[in-house]
Amino acid sequence: MSKADREKWDRRYAQGAFAERSHPNAFLEQWVPDLPLGRALDIACGAGRNSLFLAAAGYTVDALDISAEALARAAASAEHRGLQINWIERDLDSGLPDAGLFDLIIMLRYVNLPLLCTLGDRLNPGGHLVVEEHLATDADVIGPRSSRFRVEPGDLASAADGLRVRHCDELLSTDPDGRPVALARLVACRD
Repeated sequence: MSKADREKWDRRYAQGAFAERSHPNAFLEQWVPDLPLGRALDIACGAGRNSLFLAAAGYTVDALDISAEALARAAASAEHRGLQINWIERDLDSGLPDAGLFDLIIMLRYVNLPLLCTLGDRLNPGGHLVVEEHLATDADVIGPRSSRFRVEPGDLASAADGLRVRHCDELLSTDPDGRPVALARLVACRD
């Protein structure tokens, strides 16, 4: 991402973007009871709602985002809840930091297919990858209008090459706020 992208996201978070979204991602919440505990990585964590959920569930969490404003809000929320999370400011276009292997990696509504294709190598044996992205569609749905920020049908299944796919779907649904959304979702495991 460029300096302009970083500034855009800092400005949005400083103005209260996504403040009403404190609940975890519904797909992640559905799957966590079936996944092993351990080290988790939240890629493009924003204000940290999913990182907070994972930490409260017993995971040791590293959370990455480009926005210092988002991470400051997330850190304040974690402190208020008494949760320990390793918040890392990172431009993900430069790749992930060398932080070892994880038992769970989540990438929710942040599209970076080249990065996604590398995540299986960052998992411990038995580790899981949980991904949810906006899906390209002609339907009238919420989310980004630019195709840069949506995946095409089949993209997530292709990105899971070398992993055991436990769940993969593409659907029109209703988000927790009651709005129509087109999603691609994946849960895959490193054997």
